[in-house]
Amino acid sequence: MNHFLDIHQTSATDLRSIIDDAAAMKKSRAGRPRGAPDDDQPLKDHMVALIFEKPSTRTRVSFDVGVRQMGGQTMVLSGADMQLGHGETIADTARVLSRYVDLIMIRTFEEQTLLDMAEYATVPVINGLTNRTHPCQIMADIQTFEEHNGPIKGKKVVWSGDGNNVFASFAHAAKQFEFDLTFTGPPPLDPEAALDGLYTIERDPQKAVEGADLVVTDTWVSMHDPQSARERRHNQLRGYQVNDALMAQAKDDALFMHCLPAHRDDEATSSVMDGPHSVIFDEAENRLHAQKAIMRWCLGR
Repeated sequence: MNHFLDIHQTSATDLRSIIDDAAAMKKSRAGRPRGAPDDDQPLKDHMVALIFEKPSTRTRVSFDVGVRQMGGQTMVLSGADMQLGHGETIADTARVLSRYVDLIMIRTFEEQTLLDMAEYATVPVINGLTNRTHPCQIMADIQTFEEHNGPIKGKKVVWSGDGNNVFASFAHAAKQFEFDLTFTGPPPLDPEAALDGLYTIERDPQKAVEGADLVVTDTWVSMHDPQSARERRHNQLRGYQVNDALMAQAKDDALFMHCLPAHRDDEATSSVMDGPHSVIFDEAENRLHAQKAIMRWCLGR
């Protein structure tokens, strides 16, 4: 069964196939209304459960629209509605859902919830985000980079800020897609030890970004962080803000990405986010196309 749980758990060959399929599907929809169906309708008669323990804009809308464009139907469920892991075990929930739907996407907190869902479901499961990784986002990022600047293999990608779950998926992608990844950020916010060997560290952000093909950042704080943590992180990360001076160290044709939502003028200035290097809204759009390709791959369509 083709679960899509993490980038490093999917073969490089399959990842490349998904990216190429996403690009082809995007091209085939050029000029169409957003609600117009795809020609081949690969999800016709299929039901997809979209489970959200965490709030979402891009993940929810892109998966919902993608399923509909491919001819399927969606059932959007919140963790509160389901009492996921409280009213009954994840294992039992997975077994029950598998009797009703053909595919499950889950956006959750703990990675173990995702793993339990995949272990006991008898239909494919997609990782829409956990506290540890965010693989769908990075698939969209790879697609975005390549449609602007060609193959990402051998390119230099620099992450500035917190070594969080999005960075973890970038680290997994660096190995699978064969690009160089540099992390620049304060030691207390280094990536988890399990990612060692997949990236290099340069504490000086100016040096880190020299010659970069892509500069990436993410929010400094989570919506669930207490005020004390927010203040501490701002103090730790202020020197790693992506601004015009930092982008000037990158290549002339370098791209800037942020998975959104953003706190403008914290982790990145508005002048960068709206500037000539920024592809943040192409990146957001490509969540739709990349995830459609992931769903097709999961279902063998």
